[in-house]
Amino acid sequence: MSKLEELKKYTTIVADTGEIDEIRKYKPTDATTNPSLILKASQIEEYQPILQDAIAYGKKKGGSKEAQKELIITKIFVNFGVEILKIVPGRVSTEVDARLSFDIEGSLKKAHEYIAMYKEMGIEKERVLIKLASTWEGILAARQLEQEGIHCNMTLMFSLAQAIGCAEANATLISPFVGRILDWFKKAEGKESYAPDEDPGVVSVTAIYNYYKKFGHKTQIMGASFRNMDEILELAGCDLLTIAPKLLQELQDAEGAVAHKLDAKNAAGMDLQKIKVDEKSFRWMLNEDAMATEKLSEGIRNFAKDTRKLEDWVAKQL
Repeated sequence: MSKLEELKKYTTIVADTGEIDEIRKYKPTDATTNPSLILKASQIEEYQPILQDAIAYGKKKGGSKEAQKELIITKIFVNFGVEILKIVPGRVSTEVDARLSFDIEGSLKKAHEYIAMYKEMGIEKERVLIKLASTWEGILAARQLEQEGIHCNMTLMFSLAQAIGCAEANATLISPFVGRILDWFKKAEGKESYAPDEDPGVVSVTAIYNYYKKFGHKTQIMGASFRNMDEILELAGCDLLTIAPKLLQELQDAEGAVAHKLDAKNAAGMDLQKIKVDEKSFRWMLNEDAMATEKLSEGIRNFAKDTRKLEDWVAKQL
């Protein structure tokens, strides 16, 4: 049996791509998108009808060029989500503009626009996860949305402080980034590689998993942003893992057993201290973590940059 099939015994597999054919190929339960993945997919000829439909929609609604452009970008994200939901049995994650990462009201408005647009296309909110950056403002937006029955996937997560804040806000899902943590530590410590169980990204997600299971948090954990197959296999047993097509293929091609690494029963017996996170402690804990502070800021900037590239393409079409 392939390692991908073995892994599915312990963990829900999610496709980390906006490319429809890749999702169809690996049969994941859910799929996640972000501005960078949508930008990449939008440059593929096969998906041009999805983009042209969004442009026609924005033009029909009218308004200023800026208003049309914003509406078209929103529609592009939703159109890709709808196509993905024709394939996966579960949910799709659709990301709020990274430039709203410190804007609670703006994040809520965009989330409501997504949900309304999905509804317009026959998709109920239960099949959609609104992706928000794990800033303090993102956490407060998630708290409000969850109270409204709108489910959230908290992204750009690099620290326990962020994870605890999201769990206390009752977010449905968190997406701690494994590979980006590894990238930072390799550069900071001048190391070429780490043993799989010592990989800093793996260590971070394992700590979050054990904390959540020890203290009974219902928020699910979805490891994300992997650099190699070993990172994925070290997190077998995590609630979900979102994996890019290249690594899904590697797992599918590899044969052999997969060990069950993360176990809620083991976590329940661990000697861990409960941490209460409010705004002051959140900001301080994040500030004390150089890696998390830097990677969060960098991630927001990069997602914003790719959204602007998509906007530039839309502007030319208008």
